[in-house]
Amino acid sequence: MSLFAAKPTRVIWHSGATAVGLLSLCFSILMPLPLRAGGPTEQVRGTVDQVLAIVRSSNPTSKAQMEAQRARLVEVIYPRFDFTEMAKRSLGRHWAGRTPEEQREFVKVFAALLGRSYADNIESYSSQDVLYTREKEDQSYAEVDTKVIAENRPPVTINYKLHSIDQQWKVYDLVIENISVVNNYRSQFNRVMARSSFEDLMRVMKEKRS
Repeated sequence: MSLFAAKPTRVIWHSGATAVGLLSLCFSILMPLPLRAGGPTEQVRGTVDQVLAIVRSSNPTSKAQMEAQRARLVEVIYPRFDFTEMAKRSLGRHWAGRTPEEQREFVKVFAALLGRSYADNIESYSSQDVLYTREKEDQSYAEVDTKVIAENRPPVTINYKLHSIDQQWKVYDLVIENISVVNNYRSQFNRVMARSSFEDLMRVMKEKRS
């Protein structure tokens, strides 16, 4: 599957390594866990509870209702992710060569593309079993390891990488079945840039965003 496949339901558009798509899992796997208030899992759980509440309480039957639900999901999702950091890491060595205006535009398009993908995929999820195997916190960085147990699917391990910004834990990468979302994007962006240009990359990303 190419980077710009129409339905990014596998490993960030370009891998069949897992049976369950990365985007369809990212927001569906955290459930309440008794931790100290303000901890990384506690904060992410708050976001996910809102997302699941939206999905479980609505049943859109028209395009307008579906778009309204997706807008609500994106509104909840955006604050928990550090899209600027994810975009910077995903563009890798090409980031420094872009002007500040190009960087801002790339972050905007990158965030919109990811936000839409998350929203599209979370809509079909309602419940699942999750095992929490480890949480590691080191000053302003944290990791949360989980294992997702879903019916008729093999278990999926997911590692959340977060950092603290103004007392908020924000996701800057996800490692699913040992595959980093950021590294996956970076590899694909590098391939596009090697055979084409930054302008072409932006053009196709904008097309897939809409």
